[in-house]
Amino acid sequence: MKIKIIDDLISDLNDKDHEIRDIHVGYSWIGVLSKNCGISKNFGSLHHYKIKDLGRLKEKTAINLAGYAKSWNMIEAGLGVAAINSLIDVKGKKGINLLDLLLEKGDGKKITMIGHFPRIEELREKADELWVIEKNPQEGDLPDIASEYFVPKADIVVITSSAIINKSIERLLELSNGYTILLGPSTPMSPILFDYGVDLLAGIKVTDERLMMEKIAQGCGMVRQFEDAIDFVVMER
Repeated sequence: MKIKIIDDLISDLNDKDHEIRDIHVGYSWIGVLSKNCGISKNFGSLHHYKIKDLGRLKEKTAINLAGYAKSWNMIEAGLGVAAINSLIDVKGKKGINLLDLLLEKGDGKKITMIGHFPRIEELREKADELWVIEKNPQEGDLPDIASEYFVPKADIVVITSSAIINKSIERLLELSNGYTILLGPSTPMSPILFDYGVDLLAGIKVTDERLMMEKIAQGCGMVRQFEDAIDFVVMER
C-alpha cells in the first residue's frame, strides 16, 4: 500500500538502516532502539490487534519495521513511526517552548489545533479564534470531521504528529492554507515534511535512551513524565 508521505520518509532513510537493539510497546508510548531511540504514540490495544511477526520484531532491520507505519493496525503503525524516528539524527533548536511561541505568533490570529494540547485557555485569550479538533472531544472541542471546515480558515494550523499514525496527515496538510506546525513526540524531525507544506516541526530528541525505554515499559503516560529523558527540539523550514 502506498502512503506517499510515509514512503518518502522511509526512502530518505534507506542508506541509514540499522539493526534493532530493543522494542518496548507500552500503554501510551512505543519505543524503538536502533541507531537512536525513536518513540511514537500507541493508539492500539493488544486485546484488539494481532501484530505481524510478534516475538520476532527484533530480527528485522529498522527500515523493515518502518514499513509498518503504513499499516491500519494502530500498534503496527506506531511501531513503524517509532522505527522511522529511531533512524533520524535529530537536528534543530533546543529548549524552545512551542506553546510560548504559539502565544506570541497566535496573537490576534485564527488558529486551528488538531489535538487537545496543554494551555488551551491561555491561547484562546490571545487568539482571535481558536478551534480545537479532537477525535475524542473534551468540553469546548470540535469532532474530527470539523477539520474539513476549520483547517482552511486558520492563519495557524497546529497538527498532532499522531496524524501520521492514523493516516489523516496528508488530508490535513492539503486543507491547510496557514502557517502549519507538526507537534508532538511522534514527530519525525525530517525536512522531507517541509515538502508537504509543514512550516515548523516541534518534536523531541531522546537524551537518555535507557531511561526513556524504562519509562515506556513501566506505563509512562503524559509527556511531562519523561521530560528528564528528552530535549524538546524545533526545526523551521
